[in-house]
Amino acid sequence: MSSFDYDLFVIGGGSGGVRSGRLAASLGKKVAIAEEYRFGGTCVIRGCVPKKLFVYASQYYEHFEDAAGFGWTVGESRFDWKALIAAKDKEIARLEGLYRKGLEGAGAEILETRAELVGPNSVRLLNSGKVVTAEKIVIAVGGAPNTHIALPGHELCISSNEAFHLPELPKSIVIAGGGYIAVEFANIFHGLGVETTLIYRGAEILSRFDQDLRRGLHEAMEQKGIRILLHDHFTAVSKTVGGRLAAETMNHGTLVADQVMLALGRDPYTRGLGLEAAGVATNERGAIIVDRYSRTNVPSIFALGDVTDRVQLTPVAIHEAMCFIETEYKNNPTSPDHDLIATAVFSQPEIGTVGLSEEAAAKMYDELEIYRAQFRPMKATLSGRTEKMIMKLIVNAADRKVVGAHILGHDAGEMAQLLGITLKAGCTKDDFDRTMAVHPTAAEELVTMYSPSYRIRNGERV
Repeated sequence: MSSFDYDLFVIGGGSGGVRSGRLAASLGKKVAIAEEYRFGGTCVIRGCVPKKLFVYASQYYEHFEDAAGFGWTVGESRFDWKALIAAKDKEIARLEGLYRKGLEGAGAEILETRAELVGPNSVRLLNSGKVVTAEKIVIAVGGAPNTHIALPGHELCISSNEAFHLPELPKSIVIAGGGYIAVEFANIFHGLGVETTLIYRGAEILSRFDQDLRRGLHEAMEQKGIRILLHDHFTAVSKTVGGRLAAETMNHGTLVADQVMLALGRDPYTRGLGLEAAGVATNERGAIIVDRYSRTNVPSIFALGDVTDRVQLTPVAIHEAMCFIETEYKNNPTSPDHDLIATAVFSQPEIGTVGLSEEAAAKMYDELEIYRAQFRPMKATLSGRTEKMIMKLIVNAADRKVVGAHILGHDAGEMAQLLGITLKAGCTKDDFDRTMAVHPTAAEELVTMYSPSYRIRNGERV
């Protein structure tokens, strides 16, 4: 008979927490899972799911314009922000219900409360003050937007969290940041008719992506009418006499807008979690330090997902949860595989990527073959749009293995998922060349680029 109240206690009802709790409960373990807000976590409640719904909504303006080129006459159109919010909220509620149903069906106990550690095997439930014990504890509380508290007037700004619940659609917005959240919301708001400015302290947006895609997206966004200010940042934000917001910048004077959004990254949500009381080690950003099996320095405590600051992606948190179950409950030690993770930026146009950028690969390999194609997609020929697609393969010349694949354009995210399988399998450029094209598609360019566009030797283009 166990001396603990639970075999497993999960703190956090997001993707990693729910998956680990549900699977452990389905194996007959006594499981409780505590969530202080809503089940589904960042991704489902205030992240990738509602974001993608907003992306779809923001694309219809261009769809209506494009229709004329294909013989359609579209009548007067107007956008209703409140209707979109209501539809989004209904879908999120449905998804949250499915998460709860899955947990309940597996036999896990759902606790709607904040939970904090008070020891290596003890957790306090804040809504009642009750302390419960567990043989193992999983921390999967995710991350939270960086509110940039050093910025005077930061309290006047919104983050991506609030962007999903604005009572009114602003007429203008200034977004600070150059990562995928900032870029995606800049495109969303612009597509919904909002005058949009993006300000970023770096030399180019999306710093960790391949340079060709970064530049290509930047150009496409500016062509659409999004103002992008680089090498700059806010120094203060204040309210104007008319109730608008004035963002003081280092290099571009004062930017006045209805809303100011800070998209300056996300931090592990560990403050006040009781990690010190339990003896759990963290790094300088507050992320929980774990080994390759997601174990903390405390043998009974594990951490999954964004709270570890390894790779901040929902599928990664789910994968880490499954590895935890295999290791701890199925006697099959399994460490998460964080190599060659395909990812997408749902900008407009989209980015889909897997593997090394040209810049990163040039530091790792003596010689590279770069295959690059830039072309106008077929849909744009009748719509009259000037947009371009970019496709790029990075190949190690020594063994012909494809070490990076990058796409800018329609459905880039969908293609990146399939390319992820290809690169994970270790396919070579010869495998690509042997593959028959599907015509007419944009993706066929991936298997019809037979000759290198250029080479990189010892870090230099030749």
